[in-house]
Amino acid sequence: MNVLSLFDGMSCGRIALDKAGIKVDKYYASEIDKYAIQVAKANYPDTIHLGDVQKIQAKGGELIVPFNGEFYHTDSIDLLIGGSPCQDLSIASANRIGLQGERSGLFFEYVRLLKELKPIYFLLENVRMSKECELIITEMLGVEPVAINSNLVSAHNRHRLYWTNIPFTVPTDKGIILTDILEDGVVDRDKSHCIDANYFKGGNLKSYFEKHRRQLVFTDHTYTEYRKLTPLECERLQTVPEGYTNHVSNTQRYRMLGNGWTVDVVSHIFKYIQEFGDQTFTKSFHDEEMFDHDFNDIAIMHENVS
Repeated sequence: MNVLSLFDGMSCGRIALDKAGIKVDKYYASEIDKYAIQVAKANYPDTIHLGDVQKIQAKGGELIVPFNGEFYHTDSIDLLIGGSPCQDLSIASANRIGLQGERSGLFFEYVRLLKELKPIYFLLENVRMSKECELIITEMLGVEPVAINSNLVSAHNRHRLYWTNIPFTVPTDKGIILTDILEDGVVDRDKSHCIDANYFKGGNLKSYFEKHRRQLVFTDHTYTEYRKLTPLECERLQTVPEGYTNHVSNTQRYRMLGNGWTVDVVSHIFKYIQEFGDQTFTKSFHDEEMFDHDFNDIAIMHENVS
């Protein structure tokens, strides 16, 4: 299987494919964060990095792959995945501006490449957002999102939306609780608050108990002395292999883990590729009416989102 991962980060998609037992022939990745790329390369040196998503080109339904800056070859893509930047979409952000935002507007690059490449399978992950933005994404992709809380497969409350043409059922609760993943200390809850890219800053008692954010770990049940989760504990929350991110500073480890996918959710979805096989998807996904929006339509929708 040839895979193109947009906004690849530290290659959580590749980990998920491995966990699902899916053989990857070529894994193309679009990412611009040098630390995330460093971690991805350390774990998967065969990854083909393509850089900025806005510069990726396709021709005749195939990906154009540069070689030594002068030549190129083309390759078909079987699976397109991505989690476009969410900073302008998240309902947790008071200043969100939706799909008009410079970062979250990169979703339309995902749409462009989906339309041009026509892969057999696709998956897009994103945060909970305004209903207007959710409806536009749904219209563009032609499928309804499935809402999943990562707490079903980990000790981590993390609500996300998944748009995919892979039919799957929501995972059952594995019953993992926060104390299961701690190196030491005690906690006052079974599931962690959601970690984000700013978790490296740590929290305090006021924000923790009043705003319910930035998970703390306590020395004892007096809940007065505390620390933040360690990078290893965050890897466990995101169901990333232990030590996967230890190629960069702790600050960068926290950032990419906060930005990344809960791997076991995505792996659960990918397992259904094995179960149903190619014939389940090809006809429906390659139906031209799934791609009947032109980019004027996209531009109008983009402008109308507030």
